[in-house]
Amino acid sequence: MKNKQRRKTFAELVIIVLLLTGLDQWTKFLAVEHLKDQADIPLIPNVLYLKYLENRGAAFGIFQGRKIFLLFLTSLVILGVCYVLWKLPEEKKFRWLKWLCFLICSGGIGNMIDRVRLHYVVDFIYFSLIDFPIFNVADIYVTGSMILLLILVLFYYKEEDFSFLSWKKNKEQE
Repeated sequence: MKNKQRRKTFAELVIIVLLLTGLDQWTKFLAVEHLKDQADIPLIPNVLYLKYLENRGAAFGIFQGRKIFLLFLTSLVILGVCYVLWKLPEEKKFRWLKWLCFLICSGGIGNMIDRVRLHYVVDFIYFSLIDFPIFNVADIYVTGSMILLLILVLFYYKEEDFSFLSWKKNKEQE
């Protein structure tokens, strides 16, 4: 029964990641088509703009030109998320965690596709009110998921809820 449930979770992962990554790639395609070499488009003047940027680094412009490192780091994160999904109990209280894992994978893969294909990530959403760095849909997936994950870990889950991740405990059960 456990393996059947794991296969179902990974089938869901593949479907959701394909859909969300597809949405991310489509928005980036539209950004290239309509924003590259064009003036910024105000959605809400002095607050939110569409502004094209080719980001050769990571969040907030860190690790500029370190494509191989970023690909390696993203791969590690995705593998870690898959490990968590593999071990995740199929209880209702972990449903949010499962969806956050799906979003993190989608965002990571979306930006990884850009890095491999273009050697940079297409960013195009600019929140000018606080001069926030330009970002994209994949960044929203990852950042939003990490914020929600932090909230869940701090206020919803208890330490014992994560006992399923303990390698020592799981090794003893086998």
